[in-house]
Amino acid sequence: MSERERVSLLQRGEGEDLVLLHGYLACKESFYYQIEALSARYRVTAFDFWGMGASAPPDGPWSVSDYAARTRALLGELGIARAFLLAHSFGGRVALKLLAEEADRFPYALLTGCAGIPPRRGLAYAARVRAYRAVRRLAPRFAERHFGSAEYRTLSPRMKESYKKIVNEDLTPCLAKIRSRVLYVFGERDTATPPYMARALHAGTAGSGLIFLRGCTHFCFCEQPARFNAVALEFFPRRPTSQEEERYV
Repeated sequence: MSERERVSLLQRGEGEDLVLLHGYLACKESFYYQIEALSARYRVTAFDFWGMGASAPPDGPWSVSDYAARTRALLGELGIARAFLLAHSFGGRVALKLLAEEADRFPYALLTGCAGIPPRRGLAYAARVRAYRAVRRLAPRFAERHFGSAEYRTLSPRMKESYKKIVNEDLTPCLAKIRSRVLYVFGERDTATPPYMARALHAGTAGSGLIFLRGCTHFCFCEQPARFNAVALEFFPRRPTSQEEERYV
């Protein structure tokens, strides 16, 4: 079965290709406001990641690199040789992998609430990890039910293994390899990917920009879609129409 047959996908609009990569356990419809606005200028492609939304599950416990490889294969099947990227959270992890490997294929990327920077952990977290490991040795099912995050507990066994691979990978080494134009857009009140992560991504990515949207959290593109879309439309280049070309001849 091809990757196209395994994913739920939509395409809308005409022009330069713009690919949307959603967050973990979200779906393409989370970009509703962006699809509506940006498809007036670009050919927007949005799909559900494998194991999320209406797409088929992965065939194993995938890492970020696996998701990036399958995304690359899907775009190849769709005939998308070059595209701009707009990614949120987990989608940003996948985007960082793609950007580090193929700058020419993905020349522009807007990453919002981008994950991939290791979180700062305190003593309370370390104590909880030690307690979890101790309980797991005696009562593994109890440990899974009471120590994992609410998000983690909803997952199938295969997706739980995938989740562990994803959240435990530090993507900081990818940053130095990125040569694309990158803009990071974060909510100033984001607690899932806090401002210190945004600043680390920005500092590690040569030539990148960083914008904080006031009053917004992790889903700033949904909370303030007009402001977010205005930033995106200003950032992504546009191929002039024939009338515009004639006007400047």
